[in-house]
Amino acid sequence: MAGILRGEVRWADLNPTRGNEQAGQRPVLILSHNVFNDRSGTVIAVALTSQPQRASFPLTLELAQRGLPKPSWVKISQIRTLSIERIGKRLGAVLPEELDQVIEGLNEIIGN
Repeated sequence: MAGILRGEVRWADLNPTRGNEQAGQRPVLILSHNVFNDRSGTVIAVALTSQPQRASFPLTLELAQRGLPKPSWVKISQIRTLSIERIGKRLGAVLPEELDQVIEGLNEIIGN
């Protein structure tokens, strides 16, 4: 599948999973750069949820309501490398500022 772009929100099949990993068919935010997405056969993404989150930033980030069907939170700690075969239909895209915040949250979680 060509044309998976950084900052897009897309459906993804996250099964099979283990333990506390996000499971099922759910939206993900694509974090990896477009060239990586086009050439590697994989994408780096974080799971989204429509359930209000108790944890705050840097573990989660509430997104602005821009074209997504429900209020959504990025689960920043739920980062995955996924085959493009797991990636489905585009649902929308996040604001550039939101993408920057997600990357900032990842840096806080993993250090830099």
